[in-house]
Amino acid sequence: MFMSGCWGGCAEVDSLTEAVEGKGFLLGCISCKKREEVPAEAVVDWFFRPQGHDNYSHIFQYEHPTARSLHPGFDGRVAWRGTQDPDVQIGAIFISNLTANDSGTYRCRFQRTLFLSLYKQQAIVEKEVELQVLAEAQREVTAVVAEILMYVLIVVLQLWLILVLVYCYKKISAEQEAREARSALKAQTKLLDPDEDCDAIKTE
Repeated sequence: MFMSGCWGGCAEVDSLTEAVEGKGFLLGCISCKKREEVPAEAVVDWFFRPQGHDNYSHIFQYEHPTARSLHPGFDGRVAWRGTQDPDVQIGAIFISNLTANDSGTYRCRFQRTLFLSLYKQQAIVEKEVELQVLAEAQREVTAVVAEILMYVLIVVLQLWLILVLVYCYKKISAEQEAREARSALKAQTKLLDPDEDCDAIKTE
């Protein structure tokens, strides 16, 4: 998520490069100032070169506070999602309703003016994003591996549960058989003990 206003810091993070046809996509482009304390202004331009072509087309420009779509193929589909003040460091744009024809190379250009104490300094920074628009989203390898591990874990837990149930059943059965054996032995001992019967008769 990109936010505007006061920045506690700036980190240059590469944009994602895979999008899904018919969806929207956030093209990221970040250019941090070397010295945060120096006031500055920046104009951000975006260019597009389709796959198999040599030339770039100028498709979008942001010069605070105005955002302009400059190419008929992107008209109404590009929105500014970067810094909302003149000192632009995040130059992200959002492209909606992507098609296969939107695959290609996108170049963002920061034209920055630094207002130093004695003079102005101009600086230009360019970055490129290779975007591939897919018919459907491709699952990441990590997600596939995680799902496989999840199923393996479920199977292992089920086997462990079966083993525990079998062990408990055998243990309970063994204890039941031992109790029955002790009861039978005790009853047999009473039948075979004549002294106990004689004592009972004498008592009567």
